[in-house]
Amino acid sequence: MSLTHFSFSSAFMLGLAGLAFHRTHLLSALLCLEGMMLSLFIAMALWTLQLESSSSSAAPMLLLTFSACEASMGLALLVATARTHGTDRLQSLNLLQC
Repeated sequence: MSLTHFSFSSAFMLGLAGLAFHRTHLLSALLCLEGMMLSLFIAMALWTLQLESSSSSAAPMLLLTFSACEASMGLALLVATARTHGTDRLQSLNLLQC
């Protein structure tokens, strides 16, 4: 396993572990998701550079576009939650109530 492969795998796993174990605030969950998406973007960009093929060169940009949409939806959800509930703690949210 090369050093770059290990570093991107460990960055993704750290984001996944942060998402799984530290779910107290919505903002921390969103940051963990963003870190996971950025590590996937860098790994996919390096993978397309190693393959030197033009057919899969648009895939990292498509992933980055979806990541930006995910971040904007997450921030909109964070603002809406903070306005209605007064906090971003995930324990105070009850998904059964509308």
